[in-house]
Amino acid sequence: QAQLVESGGGSVQAGASLKLSCATSGYNFNICRMGWWRKFPEKEREFVSQISTDDSTTYADSVKGRFTISRDVAQKVVYLQMNDLKTEDTAIYYCSATCIGVDSVRRRTWGQGTQVTVSS
Repeated sequence: QAQLVESGGGSVQAGASLKLSCATSGYNFNICRMGWWRKFPEKEREFVSQISTDDSTTYADSVKGRFTISRDVAQKVVYLQMNDLKTEDTAIYYCSATCIGVDSVRRRTWGQGTQVTVSS
C-alpha cells in the first residue's frame, strides 16, 4: 500500500530552520507531483510548495524565498527546507502526492502530518 510518512517537525524559535522529510513508498516520481501543505487551527489546509515530475517548483507567496522543496528520486524522499521561520509558520505540515492513474484521473493522497511550532 502506498504511504507518505513525514518527519522533521519540531519546536523552534523564530529565525531558526527546520528540514522536513517525506519518505514515500509505492509512488512513481515520474508520474506524481509531490507537494507540501499546511493546516492552521480551525482553517482549511493551504498550499505551501510543490515539485513536478520535471523538477519545476512552485511556492506560496508567504514562503517564497524562505522555503525550498526538493526531492531525491533514487531514495523516493521529498524535502522541505524551511529557513527564517516565523511564528505564522506554526502549523501541521502535510506531504502530498498527486498522481495520474491508469484511468487518467489525477488523485491526491496525504501523509499523516508533522507539527511545526515557531515561538517568538
